[in-house]
Amino acid sequence: MASRISDWLALKLGIVGFLAGGLIGFLYRPSALIIGQLPFSTVITRGANLKGVEQMLIPMAQTSFNNMMVAAVIGAAIGIVIGLLFSRK
Repeated sequence: MASRISDWLALKLGIVGFLAGGLIGFLYRPSALIIGQLPFSTVITRGANLKGVEQMLIPMAQTSFNNMMVAAVIGAAIGIVIGLLFSRK
């Protein structure tokens, strides 16, 4: 019974960590030279919705997406570890 509770706690904290890490990664995304930070819709699609001259920003959108996902995965890992540590006590 205790392992099921610890698994759920770790899962819940992992999801919270994933979302928090994704948010932090999105807030700290790199800025384009003149435009600044790209909007969420552009980042989440990795620049697939860019047309015309804006297609020059596709590498920036891909980098922003990659940074956001790395931060989300790190946040999930931290959340899971914290959940497992709390469940052991």
